[in-house]
Amino acid sequence: MTKRPLGAQISHMLKARGVDVIFGIPGVHNQEMYRGIEEAGITHVLARHEQGAGFMADGYARATGTFGVCYVITGPGVLNALTPMGQAYSDSVPVLMLASCLDETAFEMGQLHQMNDQEAAAASVTDWSATPRTADATYGLIDRALSEFSTKRKRPKAIHVPIKLLEAEAEAPPFTTPPVHADTEMKVHDIIIALEGAKRPLIIAGGGCFGAQDALRALAKQSGAASFTTYAGRGLFDLADPLHFGPNLSRASSQAIIASADVVLAVGTELAEVDLWRPDLGHTGTFIRIDIDPEMLTSRPRTDIALCGDAAGALSAITDELAPESPTTWSAQEVSSARAAWRSEIEAERPGLPQIIDTVRAAMPDDVMIYSDMTGFAYAAKDIWPVARAGHWHHPYGFGTLGYALPASIGGAVARKGQPTVCIIGDYGVQYTIAELATAVELGLSLPIILWDNGKLGEIEDSMVRAQIAPNAVIQRNPDFLALAKAYGAEAIEPKTLADIGPALAKAFKADVPTVIRLTPALTA
Repeated sequence: MTKRPLGAQISHMLKARGVDVIFGIPGVHNQEMYRGIEEAGITHVLARHEQGAGFMADGYARATGTFGVCYVITGPGVLNALTPMGQAYSDSVPVLMLASCLDETAFEMGQLHQMNDQEAAAASVTDWSATPRTADATYGLIDRALSEFSTKRKRPKAIHVPIKLLEAEAEAPPFTTPPVHADTEMKVHDIIIALEGAKRPLIIAGGGCFGAQDALRALAKQSGAASFTTYAGRGLFDLADPLHFGPNLSRASSQAIIASADVVLAVGTELAEVDLWRPDLGHTGTFIRIDIDPEMLTSRPRTDIALCGDAAGALSAITDELAPESPTTWSAQEVSSARAAWRSEIEAERPGLPQIIDTVRAAMPDDVMIYSDMTGFAYAAKDIWPVARAGHWHHPYGFGTLGYALPASIGGAVARKGQPTVCIIGDYGVQYTIAELATAVELGLSLPIILWDNGKLGEIEDSMVRAQIAPNAVIQRNPDFLALAKAYGAEAIEPKTLADIGPALAKAFKADVPTVIRLTPALTA
């Protein structure tokens, strides 16, 4: 069968390109996209809100290392999904948003779901947003998106297909082969010279290094470099590495450490505001950047050597030619002292919370994948929770969207199929996307949801106090979260002591539905 309605052809095309799961919500305008899903053999996960569908696709992409797909409807459906698209853009996550759109908006007014410029709205938070007018253009845009997911910086794309085009009969899409990466000669001579001549080389690695950790660790060992990661890069270095400072770039005293390095090599990181929380990195020595995105190579003042390329290829090329085991002046003692000082600072800033975090971590399986939200528990954990595996902790870093963790962890759990996945979310953020708990129950996911409930917007309250603003609108009335979880069909428990946390998590990992585990500052030892 070569001819089908275009909506059905799209589903078959996606299946042929490796898509097994689509997240979305059907409606009258995009129902043609659903005509071919079951026939194509694709699993559809029904979200409760388009924001949830987008976050699930994001979580799925992060868990699989491939890309996620969501189907959304014209107008408000697209707008609802733009928050997750913005988060995916900020964190370099490949998500393809396929939406229906009206056939004509220039003349006819008052149509269902009509908006002035749907394509432009999506363009503000995606890599690109396009509206095809033919079946061939639709196929071409889908293949362009999937090709760019594997060859460029990974960012979301939006394709808006007119309703009549979705309904119309169309020839089958052409067969295509995956893009092949061409071998590119890396010009790394200057980087090697700088590293071999350094007495205190320092490596800063970000999320762009996922998949390159072996080469990254080899480079650190050969060059004698100390290292930091960004929050997104946690797990890239061995926890036992005595010269690894951890993800503590945002601690004020890290600036002096960076200033003491004579060569700083930043790989796969924007070094953005959310990485540093200060205007300047603090480097004074030679500054080298390696990034797949050419825009990032000039985003910091005084970059001395810039190399545009994939982290794995660039790092491998450097280690192949770098002299082995170069002696440097870094010591394990200064690294250990710095990390201990930072831990003390966090304990002073958030009394009692680090001990709770340590207890939760001790109860986690080694291969757990965590999705966290904008909450004080996660902010502290990012600094003090050692991550053993790269790409196993996901957080809405740049865009900073509340409510991310619950639907994203659902997408991750769908992708991981029985492997341990955990959601960490706050009492306010969970209310943004709490309806997606129904989706997790329907899917029978063994998903522990660690709910940090301090009964207020604690981070905002603290910020107002620091700014000498009388705290306002930071205390809210929360529902009975345990009763609410049970109403959805989930399990729910509230540990009373630290010793109760481990058994609660162990039970949650074995349950056949998600479990809300409410933790409060009132927890006792």
